Amino acid sequence: QVQLAESGGGLVQPGGSLRLSCAASGFTFSDYAMYWYRQAPGKERDLVAAISTTGLSTNYDDSVKGRFTVSRDNAKNTVYLQMNSLKPEDTAVYCCSARQAFGSTWSTYGPKYWGQGTQVTVSS
Repeated sequence: QVQLAESGGGLVQPGGSLRLSCAASGFTFSDYAMYWYRQAPGKERDLVAAISTTGLSTNYDDSVKGRFTVSRDNAKNTVYLQMNSLKPEDTAVYCCSARQAFGSTWSTYGPKYWGQGTQVTVSS
C-alpha cells in the first residue's frame, strides 16, 4: 500500500524557517520523481518544487526560488523541503506527491500518489 506521510509543518514567524519531511512507503522510492505542492485557502494547488529520482535535478516555482530547497534521501525513502525566509504568503497546506519516472528524467508515467498534507502558517 502506497503511503506518503508529511510532517514538520507548524506556525512560524515571518523570516523564519521550517523543514518539511515526506516519508514514503509501499513503492520503490528511488524510481519516483517527487514533488511538493501547496494550496492556500481559496486558491488552486500549486507546484512548489520537484526533484528527480537521483536528486541531481530540481525545479522550483519562481515564488520560492532562493528560499526553498528540495532534497531527498533514497536510503531513507524521504523527501525534504527546507523553507527559509518564510513569508505570510507561504501559508498553505503543503503536500508531497510521487510519480514514477523514466530513469533520472522528468518524463513520468502511471498514477500520481499524494500525501495528506501538513499545514504551514507564517504569521507574527
